[in-house]
Amino acid sequence: MNDKIIILDFGSQYTQLIARSIRELNVYCEIQPCTKPIQYEPGIRGVILSGSPFSVNDEQAPKPDIKVIGDQLPVLGVCYGAQLLAQQSGGEVGRSTHREYGRAHLNGLVHDPLLATISDGSQVWMSHADTIKQLPEGFSLIARTESIPVAAFKADAGYAKNVVYGIQFHPEVTHSVDGRQLLKNFVVDICGCKQDWTPASFIQETVARIKNEVGDGKVVMALSGGVDSTVAATLIHRAIGDNLYCIFVDNGLLRKNEFEQVLEGYKHLKLNAKGIDAKNLFYKELAGVNDPEQKRKIIGKLFIDVFYEESVKLKDVKFLGQGTIYPDVIESISVNGPSQTIKSHHNVGGLPEKMHLSLVEPLRFLFKDEVRKIGKELGIDDLFLSRHPFPGPGLGIRILGAVSEEKVKLLQEADAIYTQHLRDSEQYHKVWQAGAILLPVQSVGVMGDERTYEYTVALRAVTSIDGMTADWAHLPHEFLAKVSNDIINHVKGINRVVYDISSKPPATIEWE
Repeated sequence: MNDKIIILDFGSQYTQLIARSIRELNVYCEIQPCTKPIQYEPGIRGVILSGSPFSVNDEQAPKPDIKVIGDQLPVLGVCYGAQLLAQQSGGEVGRSTHREYGRAHLNGLVHDPLLATISDGSQVWMSHADTIKQLPEGFSLIARTESIPVAAFKADAGYAKNVVYGIQFHPEVTHSVDGRQLLKNFVVDICGCKQDWTPASFIQETVARIKNEVGDGKVVMALSGGVDSTVAATLIHRAIGDNLYCIFVDNGLLRKNEFEQVLEGYKHLKLNAKGIDAKNLFYKELAGVNDPEQKRKIIGKLFIDVFYEESVKLKDVKFLGQGTIYPDVIESISVNGPSQTIKSHHNVGGLPEKMHLSLVEPLRFLFKDEVRKIGKELGIDDLFLSRHPFPGPGLGIRILGAVSEEKVKLLQEADAIYTQHLRDSEQYHKVWQAGAILLPVQSVGVMGDERTYEYTVALRAVTSIDGMTADWAHLPHEFLAKVSNDIINHVKGINRVVYDISSKPPATIEWE
């Protein structure tokens, strides 16, 4: 069993960054909502309290008893967590008299294990409207900045059975130059975590767990060709071999030649995969449908129907494999409550209940970049690991308006040209996601002496770390000109190409 750090999430936009930073130290950690009581099982070595959009002075603010936690484990409160610690112990927290957001520099550092090897003047990142105006009696100040008197502090020895710290800056963001060192000081030196959570150890433990969980049982799994489902399937296959049955559905909305290429890749991985050609069924049901949400629901339902029809042909299947990753899990347990539905997600819906299957989710606690590291350790081909994210509904939501086989072929050709140029110019790995969008707009063009009235394609490319936020990729003008020229010259039916320079937020990565 690996050592583990628990991060109590109070709703901060930076909570995932704390987790990623700790995992980059090869230490396992989990994010839990602050409303859930901590289960103090063996292996947990410490607790980090995240920041929050709440003020500790709000009546509705979450307020778990930090002393109770400190009696069990070492604690580090970050921003809101630090302010809650101060308030619960008799200190004063109030609105800042001036804005405390952005870069600041630590000074007045005292000798303490939390600040080991960190020097006076170290840059940190502030992001809070409240501030600690008065520390509780007996608590020790260990750092301040030029703008706030309390940047870091330590609870007195009589407060709890374990050491408890509070900091009013964010060590997890890159702007805090020594932030990773501070987290290492807390996680490794103070909490005593061993840095042994590696891809190799994860694979070994996960394969053993799946063997124990599934035994001689059979698992059915839908594959998409993407990195998550491919890595998940490979892990399950390592554990149970051909008792894993994979189904890859061609909904007619994949990229050009993708169905054949992906199936060939699965053969090399020795996955027991079956391809299902369901193109015509999807085209028939999508005919004349313009609303994007309705298109998503039709595609999702049909996928479930086709997958279910194939799955029930298998005998004695008791498990359903899924490539669920950690951001999906975190979003579903957010302390902020249900988020507004921006778009419905494409998944297997209620199949586990309908088919009376138990879930097998080997990637449930991994971030996307960690999934790629596991895939590399497993020896999975770059064809799968380096692929850009691709929406579950595929080109169905990159064709604005009604979908038809003719439009799909147009977009597949344009997208293939765009993708190949990205690869040839070594731009592909510099962007997070790229694709072409077919607009329901026809415009006049001139080709030779002929007048044309054809479709417009928009090119989209974004840079991102995890897709939560994204900036438009600043691709060279010469590159865009060449892509535009090749699409217009080689794809009959498209006579205009534009480039999307919108960031997320306020836009989304996909247009629908």
